[in-house]
Amino acid sequence: FVMLYRAQDNGGTSRLGYAESSDGIHFTRRPQPVLSPDAEYERGGGVADPRLVKFGDTYYLTYTGYNKKDAQLCLATSKDLLHWQRKGVILPAYKGHWNVGWTKSGAIVPEKINGRYWMYFLGTSADKTDQMGLASSTDLIHWTEATAEPVLPRRPGQFDSRVVEPGPPPMVTKEGIVMVYNAADDKLVYRTAIAVFDSRDPRRLLWRSEQPVFLPEENWERIGQVPNVVFVEGMARVGESYYFYYGAADKYVG
Repeated sequence: FVMLYRAQDNGGTSRLGYAESSDGIHFTRRPQPVLSPDAEYERGGGVADPRLVKFGDTYYLTYTGYNKKDAQLCLATSKDLLHWQRKGVILPAYKGHWNVGWTKSGAIVPEKINGRYWMYFLGTSADKTDQMGLASSTDLIHWTEATAEPVLPRRPGQFDSRVVEPGPPPMVTKEGIVMVYNAADDKLVYRTAIAVFDSRDPRRLLWRSEQPVFLPEENWERIGQVPNVVFVEGMARVGESYYFYYGAADKYVG
């Protein structure tokens, strides 16, 4: 197992680290980060929110670049998970159809649909809430929004009333595109839920959790840099089980 994880230094700048495990539970970290904030759109705040997919022999890493002014969805590629080539900002802030603020958290569907690549992402709408959008691409590098409205909107009064954010890259199954997503309510308590989209039309929502499937319960999930957070960004299938890899209280990896 290889994990790319986000960590902060004492000044609060984020970098991406690399860790390995033989069982998926006990990880050993490399001493140096594999992606550090070097580009203008990353300097000051850093790089965060990594999501990883592989097409052919190339890994595609979506991440958030934050320069202490704007957060924007960025892309880098690698052949070995250690050496990365930046491709720049792929969905700039303030320039979307409905997402008029920051962009974050790109979860790329791991196979082509209707001759295109698809990516779910987070954008900030005019009411200052964070909702999930959809973009498409022909080359995995240049992306355009695919909908005029959020593809998975927030639900007032429910556990996903304030934030609806993609989790790990979704799975394509016989039943549809299965998306694990991160949700926050008006008190910014983060929980995990599931949405299913049509595998023939990634814009079409088929089903959505009425209740969260995972929520902060342990002390180290409820107390930390940001309290009451479980935030899933990685997932691996191990036999008949799935492992969630998640940030807990913005302080630990679970």
